[in-house]
Amino acid sequence: MNKLTLSLMAMAVLMSRCATYNLSTQSLLEQFANSGQEKKTNYIVAFPYAFFPGRVTGNTLREVKVLDQNGQEHVISVRNRTAVRITKKDGKKNTFYFDTLIIQDSTITGKKDHFLGINIKPINLKDVHKIELQK
Repeated sequence: MNKLTLSLMAMAVLMSRCATYNLSTQSLLEQFANSGQEKKTNYIVAFPYAFFPGRVTGNTLREVKVLDQNGQEHVISVRNRTAVRITKKDGKKNTFYFDTLIIQDSTITGKKDHFLGINIKPINLKDVHKIELQK
C-alpha cells in the first residue's frame, strides 16, 4: 500500500471513533421524569430476504442532554446504537443500550441486546459512581 492509502485509512478510523459523554445521576433522573416506557421492535435482515424481529421494552427519550470531556453541554439523539456505561462505586462497569434503560423504584435496568432481551443486573441509583454515553 502506498502512503496516501494508509493516510486515508488512518483518517477514516480516527473519524469513526465513538464520542463519549458524561451524565450525572441527578441529570439522568431529571430527564427521565417525563419519560415513559414503550415496546421497541428492531429487525435483523439476513440474506436472502429473512427478517428477524427483536422486541424489547425501553424508554421514550429521543434526546438527552450530556456533557463532553470539556464540560460543554450537548444534546444528542438517542438511537438504538447509543450505549451507556455505568460505573458503580465498587468499580464494576455495566454497558448496555441507552434506549432500553428504565428507572423504576430507584433501580436502573436495561438490556444488553435488542433481540434476545438479555437483562443487565439491576443497579441501585445510590451505587452509581459515573454514567457515560457513547454515540
